[in-house]
Amino acid sequence: MTNQVPTNLRGAVDLTPLARKAIRKEQSGSESVKIEDLAFEATDSSFEQVVEVSSKVPVVVEFYANSPSVVLDGVIRGFQGRLVLATVDPSSNPALMRAFQITALPSVVAIIAGRPLQLYQGELGEDDAKNVFEQVLKVAAQNGIEGSIAKDKLDGQQTESEQPLPPHHQEAFDAIERGDFEGAIAVYKTALAQDPRDYSATVGIAQVSLLKRVSGKDAKTVREEAAAAPTSIEAQLAVADLDVAGGHLDDAFDRLLDLFPGQDSAGKEKIRVRLIEYFDLAGIEDERVVLARRRLTAMLY
Repeated sequence: MTNQVPTNLRGAVDLTPLARKAIRKEQSGSESVKIEDLAFEATDSSFEQVVEVSSKVPVVVEFYANSPSVVLDGVIRGFQGRLVLATVDPSSNPALMRAFQITALPSVVAIIAGRPLQLYQGELGEDDAKNVFEQVLKVAAQNGIEGSIAKDKLDGQQTESEQPLPPHHQEAFDAIERGDFEGAIAVYKTALAQDPRDYSATVGIAQVSLLKRVSGKDAKTVREEAAAAPTSIEAQLAVADLDVAGGHLDDAFDRLLDLFPGQDSAGKEKIRVRLIEYFDLAGIEDERVVLARRRLTAMLY
């Protein structure tokens, strides 16, 4: 259990397309959800609309063990519409369990503008939970999400209209929605070839590459394999991908940088390339990237 919340949302890769792909594969029908309360039940088939709400206010998602937490419900309501709570029954929503790589119950995550932040596992007391969610609101504010849901406007659409994406970026996103990760990468590469300054395309390539690698992976199995083979580059890269997908950049950086010195030239290059991809995802201004890049440079030269 941890109360530490990543301070930069750039460290949490947008896994919404992956979640949608997994959910559509699990459920052929659809189910509408109306945000009629600040706490509500979410399901595999309604979750896409829940993600849309996260473009207005942060959504706290509780994967509960036996029943939703009364304490958590009360804490969320205390924020008076600046947060909403979506509770998920793991036994009847396997697609969400897989999409968000939940390995223990209860587990609590936040979604901000479609990006998941792993918060904690287990139960927290009221004061500790408030502290965690205050941090979530700070992260949301840093990323332009500062809305609230007024009590008299719960029954209705709460999201603001989005600006259209550039053509290549829309084409790439459509490919991601279809589960065509290779196609999305190819489109982003075309955008980058036409405009080498298109940093969003660079980040898009890194995001989709990560989505492709973690798609369908069982987190518990990946971590067990890495623990059994601590010197295996492939096993450690797989765990690092899970860490980055969950926003735990420090863990991923430390794992790969600790592994780096003992590798041959080919192994070092493989680790270097993956780290550069992670740096693109998080952004060069991220303090964690600055420190990791400095450490990598010292070992390269």
